[in-house]
Amino acid sequence: MKAFQCDHCGNLLFFENVACLGCNHTLGFLPEVIDLCALEPAREKLWKALAPSAGSHLWRQCRNATDYQICNWMVAEEDDNPLCRSCRLNLLVPDLTIQGNLERWQKLEVAKRRVMYSLLRLSLPTEEENGRSPLRFQFLADAPGAPAVITGHAQGIITVNIAEADDAERERRRVDLHEPFRTLLGHFRHEIAHYYWDRLVAGGPHLQRFRELFGDERKDYSGSLKLHYQNGPPQDWQNSFVTAYASSHAWEDWAETWAHYLHIIDTLETAASFGLSLRPRHPQAASMRAEPKKVADDFSDFEEILHHWIPLTHALNELNRGMGLHDLYPFVLSEPSFGKLRFIHTLLRMEH
Repeated sequence: MKAFQCDHCGNLLFFENVACLGCNHTLGFLPEVIDLCALEPAREKLWKALAPSAGSHLWRQCRNATDYQICNWMVAEEDDNPLCRSCRLNLLVPDLTIQGNLERWQKLEVAKRRVMYSLLRLSLPTEEENGRSPLRFQFLADAPGAPAVITGHAQGIITVNIAEADDAERERRRVDLHEPFRTLLGHFRHEIAHYYWDRLVAGGPHLQRFRELFGDERKDYSGSLKLHYQNGPPQDWQNSFVTAYASSHAWEDWAETWAHYLHIIDTLETAASFGLSLRPRHPQAASMRAEPKKVADDFSDFEEILHHWIPLTHALNELNRGMGLHDLYPFVLSEPSFGKLRFIHTLLRMEH
């Protein structure tokens, strides 16, 4: 995520902001130009964006902004859909008559919009094309006497249990499942990976290479997960997988690795946007000690991505520990994991 600034006063903005704290201008994210822009009223319910990239187009607020104050994305004047390009992908949202569900939905949308930003940056499709299902979301709650809602993906629909939006419940599940990392954003990144496996790999020219790296997806999926939860991961899983869960099945290895790829490029984009430079003093980082190394904002070269990512995670983990927090990135990547990440990187570059 890049750092944004107000088009009117130059104040630093964050992706979720709805108003500039410097000049109080209304803000809106324009997915067509992938920019958070300062807005001024044009005529009834329409806004003009001050960013040069927006041109002379007019925009209106997403209905989920005007009705529920949970969205800051804008809709082009000529677009007949009252919902923005992120909100219109929802099939079901939480029952807002239940106390606390509006807040849960807001947290879900914040995470989902960050994933949608990544999809825009990567130029990935979300609508039906060549017989491939469109990407859609539904946010469901457990009901008394009914089976628990399982967060997952099926036929283009990503289901998220809204209990994951409760911090205490999500932390309880993280501890119970012995996970070092569990976030709403991580859930979304993982589940969209299953969707894009169907669109980018299944039945295509990259399937054989996928099987060489990740394994054979034709292996019984339900049985593999059952064995994973019964017996745990292999003792040496760290040598081949980004997470223990990735070892359960080829599809889960793909999804976990894809999620980590998005973790990496999003964090590097943020670091580059803030002009972060690294000059490690540790002897093992001697090759980078001569001159400060600014984090690059060009993600075309995978080796360059790794060159910046590894020292950056060391620094960020130490910063978190200095505040008494968990490591920001509590993972150690192996050479096989680098190969899988490189495969995803190459595949996504082909989509541009």
